[in-house]
Amino acid sequence: MAEKREIVKEYSNDDITVVWKPNTCIHAKKCWKELLQVFNPQNRPWVNMEGATTARIKKQVEACPSGALSYISKGESQETMHTETKVEALENGPLLVYGTLHITNSDGITEKKNKTTAFCRCGASQNKPYCDGAHVKAEFKG
Repeated sequence: MAEKREIVKEYSNDDITVVWKPNTCIHAKKCWKELLQVFNPQNRPWVNMEGATTARIKKQVEACPSGALSYISKGESQETMHTETKVEALENGPLLVYGTLHITNSDGITEKKNKTTAFCRCGASQNKPYCDGAHVKAEFKG
């Protein structure tokens, strides 16, 4: 089976590297609304690692509901991250699955997802099986 290449952007300071996977993002706006000094979609690049302390950046990244944002502490690899598997249905939103997953799409392409993966429940996503935030516009209830 073919491996699908995922877009990954990295932003670093002296302590950590923030990893952003735009195709995983559900555009919940939580990151930039709660820490605009670091995550500002109006700026290029949109992540300013000097805008807050490392501890504050970590806290905000850990609040990302889709797992599109993660971080790697210096000296640690992303492969060493492991999360217990957990499933959570967000009210009127996606199905969140926490943990490391190997997903085979309908076209036979396999992807590895770490941390949190948001699956579409509303049927309106243009990035199925993943959520792209379309549930808001579709006014999905569930």
